[in-house]
Amino acid sequence: MTIEQIKIEFSKLPMADKLLLVEDMWDSIAETDKELPLSDTHRKELDERYGAYQEGGVELRDWKSVHESIRDKHK
Repeated sequence: MTIEQIKIEFSKLPMADKLLLVEDMWDSIAETDKELPLSDTHRKELDERYGAYQEGGVELRDWKSVHESIRDKHK
């Protein structure tokens, strides 16, 4: 089955089934994340951000407050 055929069949599914399938796909990707390349630039950025977090130099916010601030900016 081609990617195009999969897309066509996917479009025919009810929303609940689509969401379950997407969840299964993400789980499958997460299981094989070691196969995904990470560039030196990305690794350096992640290391710097994690270092800032460990030193307390990062303001952590819960999702609800982040969501509200985004909504407020776009009113």
